[in-house]
Amino acid sequence: MKNVFSFLSAFELSNTSGLHVFVKMESYLFPFDSLICMLLGISFTVWFTLLLVFIIVPAIFGVSFGIRRLYMKSLINKLYLAFNTMLTLTFWIIAKEPVSLEQEIHEMRRGGAEPEFDMSDIFYFCRRGVESIVDDEVTKRFTAEELESWNLLTRSNYNFHHISTRLTALWGVGVLIRYGFLLPLRVTLAFTGVGLLVVLTSVVGLFPNGRMKNYLSDKVHLMCYRICVRSLTAIITYHDSENKPKNGGICVANHTSPIDVIILASDGCYAMVGQVHGGLMGVIQRAMVKACPHIWFERSEVKDRHLVAKRLSDHVADTSKLPILIFPEGTCINNTSVMMFKKGSFEIGSTVYPVAIKYDPRFGEAFWNSSKFGMVNYLLHMMSSWAIVCSVWYLPPMSRMEGEDAVQFANRVKAAIARKGGLADLLWDGGLKRGKVKEVFKEEQQKLYSKVLVGSSEDRSPS
Repeated sequence: MKNVFSFLSAFELSNTSGLHVFVKMESYLFPFDSLICMLLGISFTVWFTLLLVFIIVPAIFGVSFGIRRLYMKSLINKLYLAFNTMLTLTFWIIAKEPVSLEQEIHEMRRGGAEPEFDMSDIFYFCRRGVESIVDDEVTKRFTAEELESWNLLTRSNYNFHHISTRLTALWGVGVLIRYGFLLPLRVTLAFTGVGLLVVLTSVVGLFPNGRMKNYLSDKVHLMCYRICVRSLTAIITYHDSENKPKNGGICVANHTSPIDVIILASDGCYAMVGQVHGGLMGVIQRAMVKACPHIWFERSEVKDRHLVAKRLSDHVADTSKLPILIFPEGTCINNTSVMMFKKGSFEIGSTVYPVAIKYDPRFGEAFWNSSKFGMVNYLLHMMSSWAIVCSVWYLPPMSRMEGEDAVQFANRVKAAIARKGGLADLLWDGGLKRGKVKEVFKEEQQKLYSKVLVGSSEDRSPS
């Protein structure tokens, strides 16, 4: 438009040499630009007002209008339509039964093998090796859970593509809704929540230590985390709130995603434990620690187990400080199982408050595969999904029993979390996500087999 007016103005000027005509034609541009600016200003005002009235203010007071629940119900109907449009495929690769090594070898020998070593034993180890290659129960915990039916998202079952025109059209409408409306809304809320967290915790940090500072810190953290929860359209159901962690204790939970923190912290305040970071994360950490005694470690300090245990012990010894939130697995697991808990947080001797978190993968995959997706890419996946739906169970507090070591205590807590969340209880270390199997695991299998051989020899020895 501007080029047209400029061309006409220059043409008139070259023919009439009338400077006033050029100025007059150019003056029409200013009302047009002003109109665009005014419309943009009105749109931004309406957008921010809607966010303030329906999301930010309810988050401040901890209330909900039920919009997210209504949205989830409509999603269920939409996904149910998609499920009925296609065939549901289920893949059963290997059916395993919990049978011990000794029982399986005894069955393969058919009870008639005299020597200590039997050639049929080789088939047991060969079969186990092939099973592990085809259907490894450990490494598949480090990839997103694959659904039996497509939920119209990309991070689900990749076997479903272009099944019908109707389903493709439904997916296209979903893309427009998720990327055209939900994503900008969620990004705005995320920046609002994080920005308020940095600014308000810095302001609260100026207050002297006391009840007033603790009260304001709790309110600021809850408000900002609730805004961040809404930026994910997180629909959370909390169970058994009477068992919520109390001051002077340690809260331990299974770990699926970095958002586990805001899922729990939007319902109660915790002292965070973690490594000092740089960049934006470092700015957030430095602001948070001004308002609340979080525990941040330097990279060199993390390796010092005694220093870590000392700082954790000093924190839980002060009943005025918030409970510590720890994820003992040390890495993210895909929410189908609970893997080995590191014993460090169970050596302190404090009361442990177990928490089980279970996500519903139909609406969005919360698992963060850090070896495949960076944080920005992961957050894009999260904010462009339908919603984050999960249940949180607060389990009764647990203490270390007499004669129980830290490893046994950790396994008992892990089993309770797995049982409550409906997750598989695995003994494997989550460190296998990036490392190799330790020799100790191989030695355990060798010891089990040696017991079979020694046992067979004892059976043949005269009484």
